[in-house]
Amino acid sequence: MYNILKSAHSGWRYIVLILLVVAVVNALSGWLGKKSYTEGNRKLNVFTLISAHIQFLIGLILYFFSPLTKLPMSEPAGRYFKAEHAVIMLIAVVLITIGNARSKKVADAVAKHRNIAVFFGLAVILIVVAIFLMVKEVPGRSFFGIS
Repeated sequence: MYNILKSAHSGWRYIVLILLVVAVVNALSGWLGKKSYTEGNRKLNVFTLISAHIQFLIGLILYFFSPLTKLPMSEPAGRYFKAEHAVIMLIAVVLITIGNARSKKVADAVAKHRNIAVFFGLAVILIVVAIFLMVKEVPGRSFFGIS
C-alpha cells in the first residue's frame, strides 16, 4: 500500500504543477490583459484546487507511514520530510485555497484574475523552493527525477 501511495504522490505532482502553471499564466494574461473571467477560467482554477488537495491528502497519509519521517531531525532528510516539506506544502495548499475562495467573492473579472495570479503564483514559488530544498538536502534526489 505504501509503494502505491508513494508512486501516486510522485506522479500526481506533475498534474498539480502543470495545472498551477497553466492557471497562473492564464490568470496573468487575464489580469494584465483585462480580460473577462470565463467559466473555463473558473473550472481550471477549481481543477487546480482539487488536484492540490488530492496531492496533499496523499502526502498526509504518507507522512504517517513513510520511513523517511521516522529519520531523526538531526539528519537533513529527516528534517526535510518531517518539517520543511510538510509545512511548505501545507502553506502552498492554503494559498491555493485562499486564492480560489477570494476569486469567487469578488465581482470584478480583473480582480478575480489578480487573486488567482497572486495566490497561485506564490504557491508555485513555494513548491519550487521545496523541490530545490529536497535536491539540496536529500542525497540521491534530483529535480523532478531528472539528473
